[in-house]
Amino acid sequence: MRATSTDYGRPYRPRLLAWLNRALDAGGAVGLGRADLRADSLLGAARERAGLRELGDPSLPERLGRLVDAIDAEAGLHPLGRWMIRERLIGTLANRLRMEGAVRRRPAILDQRIAAPVFIVGLQRTGTTVLHRMLAADPGRRFLPSWEAVNIAPAPASPLRRLVAGDERLLLARLAEAAVRYMAPDFFAIHPVEAAAPEEDVLLFDYGLWSTVPEAMMRVPSFSRWLEEQDDRPAYADYRRVLCFLQWQRPGGPWVLKTPHHMEHLEALLATFPDARVVQTHRDPATVLASFCSMMAHSRGVFSDRVDPGDVGRHWLHKAQRMVARTTRAREASDGARFLDVRYEGLVADPMRELRRVYEWLGAPLLPAAEAAMERWRRGNPQHKHGRHRYRLEDFGLDRGEVSRAFAEYRERFGIPQG
Repeated sequence: MRATSTDYGRPYRPRLLAWLNRALDAGGAVGLGRADLRADSLLGAARERAGLRELGDPSLPERLGRLVDAIDAEAGLHPLGRWMIRERLIGTLANRLRMEGAVRRRPAILDQRIAAPVFIVGLQRTGTTVLHRMLAADPGRRFLPSWEAVNIAPAPASPLRRLVAGDERLLLARLAEAAVRYMAPDFFAIHPVEAAAPEEDVLLFDYGLWSTVPEAMMRVPSFSRWLEEQDDRPAYADYRRVLCFLQWQRPGGPWVLKTPHHMEHLEALLATFPDARVVQTHRDPATVLASFCSMMAHSRGVFSDRVDPGDVGRHWLHKAQRMVARTTRAREASDGARFLDVRYEGLVADPMRELRRVYEWLGAPLLPAAEAAMERWRRGNPQHKHGRHRYRLEDFGLDRGEVSRAFAEYRERFGIPQG
């Protein structure tokens, strides 16, 4: 079985991409081939692509400016990485413009009721993906597929639409999935990014540039620190706006959503969605951090030739401590009945037992059709389906004793065994 590389300082690069990087680098040396990441250039390109101008948020350009300044100063992107990030930001802004255009034409879009959503939170690599994808297999629940997360607003006059049946966004996502498999095959052994599968809703915060996704893709510590200091209530109001837009396009049952991002913002989440319920997953942070730092190092390696595993370790140790502390504080101030705890060991040992417990807590019946769909997903997605993920804390300059001490109170509070 294929195992992931642990040579994080030398990211995998297919020959074609390595050649293209050298060519773009040579062009950049003489003033050609360097992607323009200035905020005004990105906004101009997005407005031209969408044929619209209104962003619906006068503060958005400031966040864009801070992000691109951090990318230029800190990320160390290779030439192709710069072009990929430019295209990603233009696409994100164009989607934002199209959403705002739709809302201006039909203000009632924002009257959608996001009723009784279920949010799965937990440190990365604690079983959130497995739990989310099994819950999302229930045909009575609405989830966020990857194809929809990366393109919330279909282009109204795309030539591609005449060539494909159905929603062209699914085809675009399948092409993107194939590109990721080519550029970073190891990544699928860590976190499979599949076009039609449920994806993290942190991507929806991208459309207001409130997202922590950039720090998962690149080294942008100044932007990350700045974002941590901002009032998160406007970000969650904007997030709700995006959910309304998606629900208006494609109605469904109650949402089941998942991202560790919410751990830092539970107070804002619960205030924005008063009837929300939260499932929190738990696993030994020493194991979690080793696995997640490996994932982040592989992610950075897609866009940069310079990946410092020690920097990855320091950043995500700080982040995990902040997430746990803020979640604990929010839970202490909230109604405990809104939360359910699921331990990774129990989920791996008997996932259906844990799912029945979730449905009992929700007061909702687990119908035979839903249970059968969950079982099908589980059988079709065994552990290590895409390869074996290898990782060690020491590779990221972290010591197991240090990490265990940092999270001792958290482990005791939730009865988390050491892995």
